Order: sequence, then C-alpha cells, then structure tokens
Amino acid sequence: MISTENRSNLQDYYLAQINIALMKAPLEDPIMAEFANALDEVNAVADRSPGFVWRLQTSAGNATEIRAYSDPKMLVNLSVWQSVEQLKAYVYQTLHGEFFVRRRQWFEKYPGEHFVMWWIPAGKLPTVEEAKAKLEHLTQYGGSPEAFTFAKPFPPNRS
Repeated sequence: MISTENRSNLQDYYLAQINIALMKAPLEDPIMAEFANALDEVNAVADRSPGFVWRLQTSAGNATEIRAYSDPKMLVNLSVWQSVEQLKAYVYQTLHGEFFVRRRQWFEKYPGEHFVMWWIPAGKLPTVEEAKAKLEHLTQYGGSPEAFTFAKPFPPNRS
C-alpha cells in the first residue's frame, strides 16, 4: 500500500536519468548494425513502459544525432520516469535488458560515471547540460540525494 505522502511524492517529483555510451564505431558501421536496427523497437518499449514520462529525441525518434560531447561516437540517453522501480524494470526486464547485457558488443567500457538519476519537479524537463552536471556531481561526490544510481537510490528531497 502506498502511503499518502509517497503518493504525493510521485505526483510532485519525477525521476530523471542520463546514461552515456561510447560507441566502438560510428552508428553506420556494420559492427553497430544490430544495435542501430533495434533502436526504434527498444525506444517503443520505453514509450509504452509503466512509469515512462518523456525521453530526449529528435524528429527521427531517437537521440543518436544529439551531440552532447565532443566525441561524435558518444551517445546520450536522457529520460524521465515516475519512479526508480519503473525505470529499473524497463532497464533490466524488457527488450532493453537483452541489449544491455550485450552492450560490450557495441560500446567501449567507459572509464568514468556513465549513468545517474536525480529527482525533478513534475512538469519540468531536464536539459542535457543539467544531466551532464549530475554525472559530474556523481563523479566528484559519489551518490547523494542530488545524484545517485540504482545501487543506492534516494527519495525525492521535499525541502
């Protein structure tokens, strides 16, 4: 049973997340074909997933053309969810999870933080710049209510 306070938190705050990945080759390279060919389907699963609110995308329906970093092989995924549990279910228990476990086929092992979550007021959309700052915050200070991972999630800060 969800308490009234928790229900209020879900209405007042949403969970933003960014993950970045360094491709082994440009998206058009044959080594990336399986990943590239699955993007529309994996994104459609996200769009239909319980708790999904929004994701960064161009008119092409994905974010592969968005250059948040100077390296053109760096992909960025930015999305908003209603809860940590709903995002976690999408990441690990859907078609996305099948590709996630095989990520080393297409992506280099990234040396720094590549995933972070944080709470945002409902109705607000995160920017790429804000998301990059959250990754940097996690790198510098570790997990906190301001920037965290699945390993130690934090509730929304209502102060």
